[in-house]
Amino acid sequence: MTDLTENSEFDENEVGTYPILPLRDIVIFPHMVTPLFVGRPKSIQALEWAMENDKQILLVTQKDPKTDEPEEEDLFDMGVLAQVVQMLKLPDGTVKVLVEGKVRARLLGLELTEDCIFGKLLPVPDKKIGSSELEALMRSVNNTFETYASLSKKIPPEMVSSIASVEDAGRFADTVVAHVNVQIVDKQTILEEIEPINRLEKLLALMEREVEILQIEKKIRNRVKSQMERSQKEYYLNEQMRAIQKELGEKDEFKQELRELEEKIEKARMSKEAVEKANAELRKLKMMSPMSAEATVVRNYIDWLISLPWKKGSKDQINIGKAEEILEADHYGLDKVKERILEYLAVQALVKRIKGPILCLVGPPGVGKTSLGRSIARAMGRKFIRVSLGGVRDEAEIRGHRRTYIGAMPGKVIQGLRKVGSRNPVFLLDEVDKMSTDFRGDPSSALLEVLDPEQNHTFGDHFLDVDYDLSSVMFIATANTLQAIPGPLLDRMEVIRIEGYTEEEKIHIADRYLIPKQLEVHGLQTEQVKFSNSALLEVIRRYTREAGVRNLEREIANICRKIAREVVKSGKTQKRFQVGVQQAKKFLGVPKYSFGVKEEEHRIGLVNGLAWTEAGGELLTVEATVVPGQGKITITGKLGEVMRESAQAALSYVRSRWLKLGLEKDFHSKVDLHVHVPEGAIPKDGPSAGITIATALVSALTGHGVDQDLAMTGEITLRGRVLAIGGLKEKLLAAKRAGIHRVLIPHENEKNLEEVPGSILRALNVIPVRHMDEVLEQSLVGKLSDDKNVKDVDYPLNAEKSVHH
Repeated sequence: MTDLTENSEFDENEVGTYPILPLRDIVIFPHMVTPLFVGRPKSIQALEWAMENDKQILLVTQKDPKTDEPEEEDLFDMGVLAQVVQMLKLPDGTVKVLVEGKVRARLLGLELTEDCIFGKLLPVPDKKIGSSELEALMRSVNNTFETYASLSKKIPPEMVSSIASVEDAGRFADTVVAHVNVQIVDKQTILEEIEPINRLEKLLALMEREVEILQIEKKIRNRVKSQMERSQKEYYLNEQMRAIQKELGEKDEFKQELRELEEKIEKARMSKEAVEKANAELRKLKMMSPMSAEATVVRNYIDWLISLPWKKGSKDQINIGKAEEILEADHYGLDKVKERILEYLAVQALVKRIKGPILCLVGPPGVGKTSLGRSIARAMGRKFIRVSLGGVRDEAEIRGHRRTYIGAMPGKVIQGLRKVGSRNPVFLLDEVDKMSTDFRGDPSSALLEVLDPEQNHTFGDHFLDVDYDLSSVMFIATANTLQAIPGPLLDRMEVIRIEGYTEEEKIHIADRYLIPKQLEVHGLQTEQVKFSNSALLEVIRRYTREAGVRNLEREIANICRKIAREVVKSGKTQKRFQVGVQQAKKFLGVPKYSFGVKEEEHRIGLVNGLAWTEAGGELLTVEATVVPGQGKITITGKLGEVMRESAQAALSYVRSRWLKLGLEKDFHSKVDLHVHVPEGAIPKDGPSAGITIATALVSALTGHGVDQDLAMTGEITLRGRVLAIGGLKEKLLAAKRAGIHRVLIPHENEKNLEEVPGSILRALNVIPVRHMDEVLEQSLVGKLSDDKNVKDVDYPLNAEKSVHH
């Protein structure tokens, strides 16, 4: 084997066999002295073999450092033939060795033995060349290396000077690349390059790339450093300010506030999600300046979270008897609503926990929907909160604004719960039919989640950004009509209709609630002022027109004010007043309204109909007259489209029954008919006046009078059938009020008589009818035809019944 001394010359054609030391994650270059730690048994054997012979060993880098038993394909082809300078065995069995690279060597093949690996190699010494291009390349590499050294801070200046003094191009390149931090593959590429000029070009490209990366790193470091210096400066100044405040005896209010917030978060008994959110925001708040705008937003958010009633609630009062007493004491009538609340409490007593019902009370103004909600809360022992939705047109009013907006707040639902301080109140959503929609969203759609028992246990308010459980809340919505409520929202609620009060019910309400309340408000004693029932009836009929009792209370308050004035004027504080019909007229002045009263005599073409309004039932007279003409029909009285169609249907029925009614076949072409419904300024619509109009037409055409002690309501078909109508209770009340004793109603409405108070049914003779012939028989004075042989050619009554039954 060739002796590898520093001044040896190598024959590039001389092939030798040497022990191999595979290297991991390092490339050794010629003229490079490097310590190595060796642990693999075969590698240690190779070192020992070299030490026993000529101390020469081949250093070759592995392609994959994870390979423990490398074979020929696992090693690079080019390595370095090195001299072992020193070898030291360590206590743990490993070996520390100092090697010096001498010359490049190409690996030609491996000889594997049990002890170590030997390899055939061919030395590849550097070629000695010189040119101006090479000189220029060496200068460029040297300058770039100096820049690299100044940026990396890991290469001492003495090393830079030492490398600059190397004159041989190949050795210069090998020495520089050994100190540059590049990947193993890149270093191996430089090692395998035989030509010095090519080696320098590749090295220059590698170093320029590394210099560019180091410059970028330096910029990043400088930027981070300036930011840190600014933060440190602020921290230092803040600490100085705190020290000054402490010397002056001032408290650190911000720290105190942070401690208080931590304590409140622990005591708030929030959900796990809310606790994590609150703690995250609190950590953010601690890093902020207390005077910054963002700190105010975060502090406000945490305040909202900890102030909500997450677990705090009212214990339900499960005493059914007591709850019933409270409901009866507060409101007269309204049996369906009271029954539903008592049912809920009974189930609550058995199950202990059920989802809160979602009721929708629908009825005209003034019937007590809102006050009923407060009464329900009192009966259940819960707190009460009312939110008016009238005019709400922004979806954020329900679900809240996102915190990115200035002045953002939670929606009305969360605000209400915070205000009432209970997780299970009775929550009244007043005027739910008065919401509107615009470009800001649809609040009724936002209510879908609130009022859905399957969803509202995870209600998401945009401001809170955490789920809140609304399943324990008892929601009660109120509305005047159902038409304005969207279908999906209506589907989530249990609708309970509250009809208008009858006159008798209004008198009871006035006696039990309104009069005592107004006497107390006006400083009068209960025994000092007495209202007679006739006086109250006069006020109800002639001074109010409503389904509820709001205006009735207003008129009672008006009377109380007049009495209070007389008491003060006379000076007799104990003076008693008995309010009768005359006194009521004196106090209230000219009557504002009139109510329908029946005619005393039978009239031709004049029929008493019955109508339903939001203010209750009304007596609706229908007039018909016949004049010579050419078959024209005129309908007046500000009638709606449906009512006009009912008049057309009634006329068609009359024309089809000409023979039965004793009329000429072409009677309609010789006369003009005029149907009029008085009080022409008031709009009227609906199909229930059909039989009334038909009766008026028959009376006018035949000359038979109509019984004025009779009223009627019902829809008519072309075949003369009488169909069902609505508002029966109010219509019968209007008939009783007008002094009428007989009322014709559709046979299909007979079942609805159960809902009518017994006092009204006792005063009226209610006659159910199926067909128009029955209506005429009951209403007209005198028989239509005395001819027993008249045949019903067009629509025989019996045949018609057989078809439809």
